[in-house]
Amino acid sequence: MDTHVSGEMVEAGGDGAVAVGAGHRTMAGIFSIPDEMWERIAPLVPEHVNTHRFGGGRPRVPDRQVMDGIFFVLRTGAQWRALDGTGICDGSTAHRRFQQWRAAGFFDALWEQALKDYEQEVGVDWSWLSIDGSMGKARWEAGRQGQTRPIEASSVSSAA
Repeated sequence: MDTHVSGEMVEAGGDGAVAVGAGHRTMAGIFSIPDEMWERIAPLVPEHVNTHRFGGGRPRVPDRQVMDGIFFVLRTGAQWRALDGTGICDGSTAHRRFQQWRAAGFFDALWEQALKDYEQEVGVDWSWLSIDGSMGKARWEAGRQGQTRPIEASSVSSAA
């Protein structure tokens, strides 16, 4: 589908991305999951059960679109509400679905599957990996409650 917007050619790609002019893509196109990756992710997504008492409700945003939004937030560090301006999906929808999928163990399963896929295709060199940690006793002051020492008043002016 080609149209003209303010003198520039606009093309809609098969991945839902919209290219404007030479090489310009929208956020929805830049952060969309490739088809091959989605084919591996889709079977892991928890099945949605409609709990609406009459079986209706608003149409559900497609899981793939929501996953694009979740990956956008995770990759950019943006807040959930920032999704509202990207055209990917609504921030509250992405956050709610993220919480539901997290509780269902989806992201643990996704990580496990990605690790298995990488092991099969490339191989993980486990010989160089290590685990590190440290433990120590809490200082004795940590047990004292409500006895914070007051800061002493200073007679020196704080103005420069």
